[in-house]
Amino acid sequence: MVLVMQRPRRAKGSSSALQPGRIGPLELANRIILPAMDMNMCADGVITDAEIAHYVARAKGGAALLITGSGAVAYPRGATSRKQPGLSEDHFIPGLRQLVDAVHEAGSLLCVQLCHHGKNARLDMIDDRSVLVPSIPEGRPDLSALADCTRSELTQLAATTAGRAPRFHEATEDDLVLAIDDFAEAARRAREAGADAVEIHAAHGYLLSTFLSPTDNRRTDRWGGSLENRAGLIVEVTAAVRAAVGSDVAVLVRISGQEFGSEDALTTADATASAVLSAAAGADAIHVTGYGTNSFANFTDGPLPEKIGAYRLQASAIKSALDIPVIAVGRITPELADEMLAAGDCDFVSMGRQLLADPDLVQKLRSGRQEQVRPCINCYVCVEQNFFDEPPICAVNPALAGHLPPFERAESSRSVLVVGGGPAGMEVARIARERGHRVTLLEAGTRLGGTAWFSQLTTPTNGPLITWLEHEIRRLGVDVVLSTRADVALVRSLAPDVVVVATGANRGRPDVSGAELPHVHTGDDLRALLLGEGFHGQPIRLRGLARLARAFRLTSDAGRIRELTRRWMPLGRNVVIVGGGLVGLELSEFLAVRGRNVTVLESSRHVGVPMAMPRRWTAVRRATEVGVTVVRGARLNEITTKDVGYELGGAEHRVVADEVIFASDVCPDSILGDRLAGLDIEVHTVGDAGEVGYITGAMHSAWVTASKL
Repeated sequence: MVLVMQRPRRAKGSSSALQPGRIGPLELANRIILPAMDMNMCADGVITDAEIAHYVARAKGGAALLITGSGAVAYPRGATSRKQPGLSEDHFIPGLRQLVDAVHEAGSLLCVQLCHHGKNARLDMIDDRSVLVPSIPEGRPDLSALADCTRSELTQLAATTAGRAPRFHEATEDDLVLAIDDFAEAARRAREAGADAVEIHAAHGYLLSTFLSPTDNRRTDRWGGSLENRAGLIVEVTAAVRAAVGSDVAVLVRISGQEFGSEDALTTADATASAVLSAAAGADAIHVTGYGTNSFANFTDGPLPEKIGAYRLQASAIKSALDIPVIAVGRITPELADEMLAAGDCDFVSMGRQLLADPDLVQKLRSGRQEQVRPCINCYVCVEQNFFDEPPICAVNPALAGHLPPFERAESSRSVLVVGGGPAGMEVARIARERGHRVTLLEAGTRLGGTAWFSQLTTPTNGPLITWLEHEIRRLGVDVVLSTRADVALVRSLAPDVVVVATGANRGRPDVSGAELPHVHTGDDLRALLLGEGFHGQPIRLRGLARLARAFRLTSDAGRIRELTRRWMPLGRNVVIVGGGLVGLELSEFLAVRGRNVTVLESSRHVGVPMAMPRRWTAVRRATEVGVTVVRGARLNEITTKDVGYELGGAEHRVVADEVIFASDVCPDSILGDRLAGLDIEVHTVGDAGEVGYITGAMHSAWVTASKL
């Protein structure tokens, strides 16, 4: 029976995402789903307590349906990790049943994802088995992005396959009959474990999706050629799974609504046609994602996009052709979820990384506390760990995957003085106040956020985190004092029980001829030029349009500044950035799209470090596409009033420079911490003031320190 999914009805002013909905036999409490994300916490395919705790947290947080990480239907064959759920034998059922029971007790429904990883089956490579593909791949993948991976990263990547390259095996009829049976038997086990639904993974370059994709499937038999033939394996698996689970378990099919990166990649039209065939074969819902055909080149196109609402158009197109629900995914914020649902683009939304950042998202929305939702900053730190076969790390939620324990109420209240209003300082203040301490935060500048506020000019996703932190510390009653520089005398006069130093980093100049010329800037100098304030909020003398912008408070809004700087900036046309790390690389793109001729000089062989790898690969590509010249292995020799001299491969080079920006000489600002060390006061240092670690280091060090106060 085909279920017609109506657009969710809602009362005026209420959230579409919080309305109940139906998928096949399932009544869902709301429209928010946790999509499958590999947590890498199983033990040889067996569900562990850590894996259960992860899903229980999201169930208690209110997500209506939780989808497990990819379960290997033929484990260890066709599997990518020994840390993923195994579904190939009955001895995996008890662990699954424990997970199902725990999720049910916490108030949510559980869906088990069924997957055969095909060409991406790392365990087949490790165990010296051939990997199953529809056709033997032609040519070689573009691995040029790996040039910007460090030796340590390359070693970790190689370890996931034991250093072995795949041996490909073109699937035979017997192979495919076995694969169909593997999916059906895995679905049976999920049903016996009590799962409410199963999801057939037919996306992201895994076995079923490679048969559907023209990029991977060049067969001329009944499994290749026409769309109907290429979709045949998905259709037969769907029918077999439906027969195995009966009518009481929902069957979802996850497909790529579009593939990116190849001329002959899957189109939305073909994806739509395959979705119609899957619905006819017994699917209760279609889960629309996207896929970049080369993970090292376009991973941020898919499966983890950087663009908000990345697959909205694809989901809407597929929904228009179906009478069953469509689930959309792809960086969907709560605001966008309501918009898409109300517009009829989809029937449910999946929020992955956002629910890693804040497992209580749904409960907060339900109680009208949307401002308290901790935002995902789209930094790719979480997914980078999956490349290394490790549990994810979240930059803004240090407790994810048990990396750090949750904090508890303090036994007694203490007076805590936090010096510095960047992410580390605000996070310490937030947690300390949550634990019951009396907290005062001193910030030398005129606004909170520190250098992270400035960073949102080049990295807009940092902005919501600053907004959230500021909202939380004010909501909790932290005493915030701006435009106040802390020194030993002030600290002594306040007589706190504890001082936490969060003064950030110093950005200096290397010892090179010309470093003190007036057109040479540190990151702090650049902030002064663009915002009209110096380091720690010190006022500076402004000229022309800069003075006008500040007078009309245009520099108080990062979005306005981004727009204004497209029209005018107090920088010359030719810019040399010394240092191609995280800051230098993102700054280079920012300036290049604003009409500057930008050259980045990086002394090492790698640029973009310590960005998480997928973000780095994209940042390097985009900088190059907008005309940035990146020079690796460059040794800075001198700066003159007209140009910059550097050495590369033993040869001298020069590049014209109207402006030079140092983005590499960064070190902890330990001055205040050192001066306070002699006082009879408990002193801690967090964030870049202790060790330069950017937002991830700031949030994690703050969590560790504040949890122990």
